[in-house]
Amino acid sequence: MRTICVVTATRAEYGLLRPVVQKLAVDSQLQLQLAVTGAHLCPWLGETVREIEADGLPVAARPPIFCEGDEPVAQTIARTLTVFDAYFADHLPDAVLLLGDRFEIFAVATAAAARHIPIAHISGGDVTLGAADEYYRHCITKMASLHFPSCADSAARLVRMGEEPGRVFCVGGLGDENIRTLPKMTREELCASTGFPLMQPFALVTYHPETSADAPDPADQVEALCTAMEAIPGVFWLITGSNADAGGQLCTHRMQEFAAAHPDRAGFIQSLGLRRYLSAMQYASLVAGNSSSGVVETPTFGVPTVNIGQRQAGRLICANVLCCPAEKTAIEHTMRKALSPAFAETAHAAKSPYTGGDTSGKICTVLRRFDFAPVKTFYDGPVPEFDPQRSV
Repeated sequence: MRTICVVTATRAEYGLLRPVVQKLAVDSQLQLQLAVTGAHLCPWLGETVREIEADGLPVAARPPIFCEGDEPVAQTIARTLTVFDAYFADHLPDAVLLLGDRFEIFAVATAAAARHIPIAHISGGDVTLGAADEYYRHCITKMASLHFPSCADSAARLVRMGEEPGRVFCVGGLGDENIRTLPKMTREELCASTGFPLMQPFALVTYHPETSADAPDPADQVEALCTAMEAIPGVFWLITGSNADAGGQLCTHRMQEFAAAHPDRAGFIQSLGLRRYLSAMQYASLVAGNSSSGVVETPTFGVPTVNIGQRQAGRLICANVLCCPAEKTAIEHTMRKALSPAFAETAHAAKSPYTGGDTSGKICTVLRRFDFAPVKTFYDGPVPEFDPQRSV
């Protein structure tokens, strides 16, 4: 059997990987090796490994890589590289399956590449100009032997980066698959589960720091968001915690303060978990913030969305998403527009470019068949047409 090591470090990443991991766990030709690390193991970030355990999935290893507090990213990368080099030395998989673009995953990919372990990469070819994730993602692309981009634009970009078309499988978005296949809570169940009054109009809010070299102060940006939320009546603000990027704890603390100061208008939960998060997205009148899910997943629901600042700049923007600067007046104006009946109608008619059908099944099929042995070479030829709906 071919052993596939899947590494997950964040709640959002696991939510996307979940259907692939579930299929790998029961595949007769593929052996799952699940390594859970990063924010999953940290109590101050929600200790979301419990969600993986609740799904009944076998966790092969739990390598810790984070220290409490805003440690310099370079130090976390160095530790992650050391930890996963040791892990791969002891548990040599046939391939490593990684998703996305975070610095933790970049370090894991570097450790795998240094030991000549083939890398299969999900969601390469995207663009996010407002985050350091931009260059981490492209670095992973150049180390990877196999690519699973989520849309045709990203697939074509990979080929333009010199990746051979035969290594690029445009399979659609895992977020889109989750939305279409995962049973959601009823609105009443969501209210009972969160403890918040969500039968009224509510907005789902997630805000992370921008991490590009010229990123503004996250304290100023999150303050602008809180001020805008305070100015808009008639909406309950359901807020989730920020991620492990530098400045993330500052953003989370300010959001917690906002919720505590407005108990009748806002509620904070560090992590909703996949089912609650998608259920909340389904019933929300508005999704706001700068999470990738606001750009990539909300089109499937057709929910009005406000994408704030530059963190997701460069991504494909659907008709249900309005973009604005991370400034109080701009945020307030754009959220009011998104909450209007006219824009709700526009958003509901949006068509997602990330629909690929059985995305996780396609990934597993390619992982069974793909020949990792030939050495990857730089491709400098024509770009073929890609269709996420095409079978593999």
